[in-house]
Amino acid sequence: MQVHEVMSRQVETISPEATLREAARKMKDLDAGPLPVFDGRVVLGMLTDRDIVIRAIAEGLDPASTPVRDVMTEDVVSCRMDQSAEQAAQLMRESEVRRLVVLGSDDRPVGIVSLGDLATMTHDAPEVGETLEQISSAEPQR
Repeated sequence: MQVHEVMSRQVETISPEATLREAARKMKDLDAGPLPVFDGRVVLGMLTDRDIVIRAIAEGLDPASTPVRDVMTEDVVSCRMDQSAEQAAQLMRESEVRRLVVLGSDDRPVGIVSLGDLATMTHDAPEVGETLEQISSAEPQR
């Protein structure tokens, strides 16, 4: 099974120049926690609801004026849509992440594949269980 068969295709991105308030509203409207940070050419990072809370709110930064680029996670782990689900799971284990940005042939984000997607669609309980165990035992979680 390939990544494009299990990924979520409803990927929305956010500009690195957008404010955290704009990002939070977008997350609310989409009912989503992660947003790839995309400058129109390349994925620069990933912003999660946790990034906003831990790196901005808890530090006293103003969500109305703080740009996404100041609190995003820069280490984006991505895969290609034609990779196998097994390769995606292996990449998650190695990188200790629960989701990957899926890139198309032009390096634009075309989806997100999560550990939950792999569990639901592949029905490979041992592979998913091993991946989750390795990710969960690592600190810090991203």
